Amino acid sequence: MSGNPGRSRVFSRRSFSLILHEVGVLLRLTGPLLLAQLAQTAMGFVDTVMAGRYSAIDLAAVAVGSSIFFPVYLFLIGLQSAVTPLVAQAHGRGDGQSVRRSIRLGMAIGGVAGLLLMPLLWWTGPFMVWMGVSPEVIPITERYLFAVSWGLPLGGLFFALKGGGDGLALPRLSMFAGFFGLGVNVVANYVLIYGKLGLPALGGAGCGWATSFSIFAMLVFIALLLGRSRIDGTAHLFAQAERSPRQGTSAASFLRLGIPIGLALFIECSIFTVIALFIAKLGAQVVAAHQIALNFTSQAYMLPYSLATALTVRVGFTIGRKRVRRLGRIVRTGLGLALMGAALTCGAILLFSPQIAALYTAEPLVRQLAASLLLYAAIFQLPDAIQVNAGGILRGCKDTRVPLVLMLFAYWGIGLPLGYGLGLKNLGGMEPGPQGFWIGLICALTVAALLMGSRVVVLVRRLQRLRETGVKAGRP
Repeated sequence: MSGNPGRSRVFSRRSFSLILHEVGVLLRLTGPLLLAQLAQTAMGFVDTVMAGRYSAIDLAAVAVGSSIFFPVYLFLIGLQSAVTPLVAQAHGRGDGQSVRRSIRLGMAIGGVAGLLLMPLLWWTGPFMVWMGVSPEVIPITERYLFAVSWGLPLGGLFFALKGGGDGLALPRLSMFAGFFGLGVNVVANYVLIYGKLGLPALGGAGCGWATSFSIFAMLVFIALLLGRSRIDGTAHLFAQAERSPRQGTSAASFLRLGIPIGLALFIECSIFTVIALFIAKLGAQVVAAHQIALNFTSQAYMLPYSLATALTVRVGFTIGRKRVRRLGRIVRTGLGLALMGAALTCGAILLFSPQIAALYTAEPLVRQLAASLLLYAAIFQLPDAIQVNAGGILRGCKDTRVPLVLMLFAYWGIGLPLGYGLGLKNLGGMEPGPQGFWIGLICALTVAALLMGSRVVVLVRRLQRLRETGVKAGRP
């Protein structure tokens, strides 16, 4: 047996140093992205609190309107997520013209998509009647949806610029814009809901207009910040576009990349909506307990989702630089961080589930059931972190269509049927209850994590083989 122990130690120290460097880069990207997510979440909290203080009917209208608006808005966010990997790879190549074109193309597609989606929110009256929404709530909800619909084209523009900033490794721009928008949202809600400064009191509809104003404020703010950055590709970003339609990304390739992301987010959101409708049959206390566990899980989800966006940026930049050997280290480091964060979150939920439930409700039965569901939510964290971050890696590779199929199979092919059988149909002799649906979700996420993780391995190895083949052939 032969070897050089000293050289091995030097190699180990160097490998450890490189991993620490990658950890630092990912955390510096993740931090501002997480704070930007918190700002967005806080807007929904502000809407709920301020509408609730106006009247219970207006609070109900905002809750119903938000549940209709959010899936549409989420699809738009997913569509515009295509900007991030396109910009990241172009930035890695040092191709400022492609950076500028990708952002402009994203703005054009986002604005048009937002305009096309607006009518979906205008014609929801029959749907609300069919869903059994209280008659006194429907008119207020319709006014809320009309007002917030104007935020869709503005959001399309904003998320293109946000994706551009994130792709350029400038996540602090979206963080600053998010907190600026939150401030505007608080002031606009106060003025419009309660009728200040001589304006009429709009109640729940005022929340819709406040949201649209907030999106407009974030759009203007991030446009100013991005326009002042000195990175190649942002200069003359808002000047007249160059006449080079055949250069860079086409609208068709943008849509092929972005539509699957939007549909994947919609699929992920819709399964929780369908499960909530099924659980509604089990009684108000069960619904309340399920909502507590789901709400807390949604808050915890912001951490792995922010890390996934950071991985999209880092992977895209590395591919643009053609540093495929580094790609494996980035993937291993990112997934390792995701697992560590999920393990900490899981442990915290297991230790403090009764206290977490107590933050939401004082009713003993609801609190007890919510605490038991939070134990399932704790297990939920581990596969969820892997699947969402594997998805972020694949987006950085501009691979979105296969992940869409994998998620559709995991969620709707396995998770929902299994959850329905366990939760309502005594599958395996299990008593009907929300626990069955949570088991279904855990199984769906586990399958998604395995499939998405395998896809990452296959894709990274393929890129490495292509790079090695190119080097042997004498290509750069």
